[in-house]
Amino acid sequence: MSRTLLPFQTDDISALARSLNGQLAKCERLPGHVELLNMLARATGWRNFQHFRAQNAARERLDNPPPPAPAPVDYARVQRVLRHFDTDGQLIRWPGKFSEREPCLWVLWSKLPARQTFNEAEISRLLQAHHRFGDHALLRRELCDRGLVTRTADGRVYQRIERQPPAEALALIRYLGDRRTGG
Repeated sequence: MSRTLLPFQTDDISALARSLNGQLAKCERLPGHVELLNMLARATGWRNFQHFRAQNAARERLDNPPPPAPAPVDYARVQRVLRHFDTDGQLIRWPGKFSEREPCLWVLWSKLPARQTFNEAEISRLLQAHHRFGDHALLRRELCDRGLVTRTADGRVYQRIERQPPAEALALIRYLGDRRTGG
């Protein structure tokens, strides 16, 4: 039988001891394991051990709700956006539609090292390494405008903003990564 760990506490240890003493005094023989569990539970205000265990299980479910279901992925959209990347995962053209630009920006975002700051030349070099149409300034501006990268007012310091990419962007990032590794 598997063991379930249940936290046990009491506000008044003296009251617990008195309750256990009174319950043990009523026993004609040494109580068994389940009887002891029931005594402990009753000593802290529960009807019995089953009631105590059910309350702990309910509290655990309320304190740790299940994670939300993952958002559905529009794989047809991911496939359309893939047209803008070559086999090396390089962005070869800037999409005309915003609905296709956004996942492309997330791919570029994923290429920027997390929790690092960059000057304008450094972030430009990073972006140049991941696209082939030669407009790193457009990409830098778009990343900032869409809230994926921050920059200081004077434009000297840039940093990636840590966020969770949308489902389609994650699928695109994974697909491009698998394509490069041959997976």
